[in-house]
Amino acid sequence: MGEASEAAGRELPGTSLAPVGAAVVRVARLHRMLAGQLLREVGLHVGQELVMLELWERGRLRQVDLAEVLGADAATVTRTLRRLEQTGFVRRIPSPDDKRSMLVEPTVASLGVRRRVEELWSQLEGYLTGQMSEEEKQASIAVLQRLEAGLARHTPEGSLYSED
Repeated sequence: MGEASEAAGRELPGTSLAPVGAAVVRVARLHRMLAGQLLREVGLHVGQELVMLELWERGRLRQVDLAEVLGADAATVTRTLRRLEQTGFVRRIPSPDDKRSMLVEPTVASLGVRRRVEELWSQLEGYLTGQMSEEEKQASIAVLQRLEAGLARHTPEGSLYSED
């Protein structure tokens, strides 16, 4: 039995107190675990693909704007970009318009893995929703959006994806 299969059958402490929360945690853990396994193929870690997908889609962005789009704090984005720079997937340059601001852009080297990252992201979505009808997918999205909104009302502004 694989690590993911074992995790799927595990009961979390507090499940009887918060069954929806426990289910969300289990799904999130498995999603993150599988994403990590898939992304390892292209040399990315979980979360880095979101940065790359955004940059590939939008092109050059100010670092502060990238953090805002991702819903991440500045420190988290800085650490992620430093790692992506070390792998040669992004480069940061000072903004010509604002010397305090950095621009981030995908490198030519990163374009070589773009298609594969998109395929892997699609594969992961298939793992997640492959047994669902289109109606079930839409209903799941609606429920998850309501859960997210309920939690967001109690989350400090700007801390949604902080690793701190």
